[in-house]
Amino acid sequence: MTADLFGTPDLIAGFQYRADVLSPKEEDEMLGWLPNLPFRAFEFHGFEGKRRVVSFGWKYDFSAQRLIAVDPLPVEFAPVLQRVSGLFGIEEGALQQLLVTEYGQGAAIGWHRDKAAFGKVVGVSLGAACIMRLRKKRGTTWLRHNIGLDPRSAYLLSGEVRTDWEHSIPPVQEPRFSLTFRTLASYTGPAA
Repeated sequence: MTADLFGTPDLIAGFQYRADVLSPKEEDEMLGWLPNLPFRAFEFHGFEGKRRVVSFGWKYDFSAQRLIAVDPLPVEFAPVLQRVSGLFGIEEGALQQLLVTEYGQGAAIGWHRDKAAFGKVVGVSLGAACIMRLRKKRGTTWLRHNIGLDPRSAYLLSGEVRTDWEHSIPPVQEPRFSLTFRTLASYTGPAA
């Protein structure tokens, strides 16, 4: 994990990072079958992004501005789901939503906060490394952090970093996948 000149990510309340959550073999196996998921281009208010996505458990419908139930999480995700739940102290079964994102070369995601319908956010990086940028408005300027997300790593966004900070990923140089597990906003489990 790296940080920029503005400080270290450990100073942001609610952010946790773990390296090597998966072994290289586990990552290779997942990268072998992930491309076969039923991905669709990411759509946001009539625009298509360069990245492709598929949701399980719940999907946020941007047009209706609400969650809709979709297919349950495939069993293939159970080992990584159990591992990150344990690492970040999230009760089994609380991570009810999974968004799998395929970032092709040059794909990015702009500044945003995950929708308020969701609670805690756990991300797992597969394939190429990338930078996660974090920013928080402070007066007329921004407080910023850049965090390197290595392959096979995981992070947790909860508390202040989840509610008060925005995050983005600049264009990636090589293909990568991210698994974004989320609790629903009604989840009030242990504070991490």
